[in-house]
Amino acid sequence: MSYSKWIGGGLGWAFGGPIGGLVGFALGAMLDRLQGGDQDAELPPHQEQRRRYTRTGPTLAGDMALSLVVLSAAIMKADGRVTRSELDHVRAFFQQQFGGRHAAELLRVLRDVLKREIPLAQVCLQVRQHMPHPMRLQLMHYLIGLANADGRVEPSEEAMLRRIAHAIGISDKDLGSLSAMFRRPTADSAYQILEVDPKASDEEVKKA
Repeated sequence: MSYSKWIGGGLGWAFGGPIGGLVGFALGAMLDRLQGGDQDAELPPHQEQRRRYTRTGPTLAGDMALSLVVLSAAIMKADGRVTRSELDHVRAFFQQQFGGRHAAELLRVLRDVLKREIPLAQVCLQVRQHMPHPMRLQLMHYLIGLANADGRVEPSEEAMLRRIAHAIGISDKDLGSLSAMFRRPTADSAYQILEVDPKASDEEVKKA
C-alpha cells in the first residue's frame, strides 16, 4: 500500500476542521515542504494559511499524512504509554511512504499531537466525510499494524481500533479481515482474511 505518489499534492480538507485545529502551527514547516517552497521563505499568517487550504475536494497527500499522524497518536496513547517499537514503526512507515524529509516533518507534528487531547469523534467524522472508503481501509490497515508493533495488542488498543473503525465507517467484517492479516496464520485466519465462512464449499472459496 503506497501513499508516496500523493506526496507533493499539498493540503486540502485536513487543514481545516478538527484535524487542522489540532496540529495548529506545527503545520507551518511541513506545509512549506509539501508545497515545494523555499524552507527559509516567510510563510503567510497562520489564519491566511487556514483560509486558503480549508476546503472540500479530493484527498491530497497532506490530508492522508495528517490523518495518519493524528490517528497514530490516538492509538499510541490508548494504553497510556508510548513505546519505542511504536515510534520505530511510525518512523519506518513514514520514511517508506513519504520519504525522509517529509517523514521528519510528520514526526515533529506527531510529537506535538501526542501532547494534546484528541477530539477523536470529530476527527473521525472529518475523515469519514472526506476520505474515500478504499483510503479509509488503507488507513485502518496501517493503524492495526501500529497497534501490533510491540508484538501484543492491549485491550485498550483493541478498543481504540474498534472505536476508530466504527467512527470512520469501517464495518466489523472489514475490521476483522484486516486484523486477521496480523495474526499468526491459521486455517481460520485465512478464511477470515478472505471474508469466507470456514464451512464454505471449494467453489465459494474460489469466488472469494
